[in-house]
Amino acid sequence: MRELPLFPLHSVLCPGIALPLHIFEPRYREMVGHCMETGSPFGVVLIREGREVGPTVGHLADVGTTAAIRQAGRYPDGRLDIVTVGEQRFRILTVDTTSAPYLVGTVEELDEPLGGPKADADELAVAVGRRFIAYLEQLQPTEAAPATPRVAGADAAAGPLPEADTDDALADDQQRRDQLLASARRLIAEGDATGISYLLTGLVQLDLAARQDLLEVPDTIARLHRLEGHLAREHHLLTRHLRPMALDLETLALRNN
Repeated sequence: MRELPLFPLHSVLCPGIALPLHIFEPRYREMVGHCMETGSPFGVVLIREGREVGPTVGHLADVGTTAAIRQAGRYPDGRLDIVTVGEQRFRILTVDTTSAPYLVGTVEELDEPLGGPKADADELAVAVGRRFIAYLEQLQPTEAAPATPRVAGADAAAGPLPEADTDDALADDQQRRDQLLASARRLIAEGDATGISYLLTGLVQLDLAARQDLLEVPDTIARLHRLEGHLAREHHLLTRHLRPMALDLETLALRNN
């Protein structure tokens, strides 16, 4: 067991995934400053219900991930931009709301069992990784009419962009997709089944509850099987021309405290 500063967010951080954050609230400036001085991580934990800022926070998930600060820059007014990387899952045992301006949890770090023979985990990781690459390729834009987005309340009446802006936007989107595909192929080729399971958990488009459920799965093989189910569902929806919003990791990753 250990004590860990907690950073509640409407976001799920997975081991091995980068999470940029803009820190402006005084208590979290203090928390990040403490972590930078001591070289220690803080814990990112999902807010299941309630607020992300203010004097109180909402109901927290039981399982989170430690975040190591890799880069940091400070503004003259004290705000910070930091880049963190998820390291280790933990379970919250108790939460102290009085000893510091921010929450401090007593946590236990969670093991990462494979859930079966390594050969089975590796084989499954390769199969699910290939399905994920196919999923990304399905998201590539086509010359056909745009597919119906699966976004509640989406506004389809805004009209087309000016032609030059449209060409530039399409080129930028294509470059980002190409980079994402190349990165995904490289990471999947490394053959770390547990790392692949968290990579895909962080990248497949899911609602927060589903992503948190995957984070909490106790072993790698079970997580990969669940991911296979999610990807099969996405494949089915995409073949019916029901597309999620375009993947843009830079936008998805940027968070404010």
